[in-house]
Amino acid sequence: MTVALIDDDSAVLHSMRLLIESRDIPVACYESAEAFLEDLPGTKPTCVVADVRMPGMTGLELQRELKYRNHDAPLILISGHADVSMAVQALKEGAFDFFEKPYDGERLATSVWDAVQKGRRQSSENSERIDIAERLKALSPRQREVLEFVASGMSNKQIAAKLSISPRTVETYRAWVMERMGAQNVADLVRKVSAFLPTAQK
Repeated sequence: MTVALIDDDSAVLHSMRLLIESRDIPVACYESAEAFLEDLPGTKPTCVVADVRMPGMTGLELQRELKYRNHDAPLILISGHADVSMAVQALKEGAFDFFEKPYDGERLATSVWDAVQKGRRQSSENSERIDIAERLKALSPRQREVLEFVASGMSNKQIAAKLSISPRTVETYRAWVMERMGAQNVADLVRKVSAFLPTAQK
């Protein structure tokens, strides 16, 4: 659950590093947004803390670049020259929090901790979505049909009539689907596939 700290002021960077590490949170430091982005493919920070005004790419530009790359780790922005409109803009564009220097260390540390927890949840949810998508791809066309009918609330008899097969055959397909999707019951199956099947969202 590494936190990426980005600030062109080495003294501020060092201070933030000590503050966050004192909470037993691993930290990676960068003196520019560009340096962070170069390292990004090889690391997946759970939270990003960046200064707004930096030479080269600014914190707000970094925010947009991360959004463009679909990198959804929570972002906390810090500025020594903040104004209300800047904070509103950052938060509207999805920033987790916004601080003005000099910031309250305790508040920043608490915000980072909350962002880390949110980042971990997002990472876990993303991994689950990828796993479900792969499981769906592995289903045969008929298994996929049965899954969609089960998720829409149809009984075995209704599915059998719809597909012109016997209820026992539907039962077999249903058991395969439940096993291959790793679902404990129908409610669990619907929860897993609701983001992928329109019928499951009704």
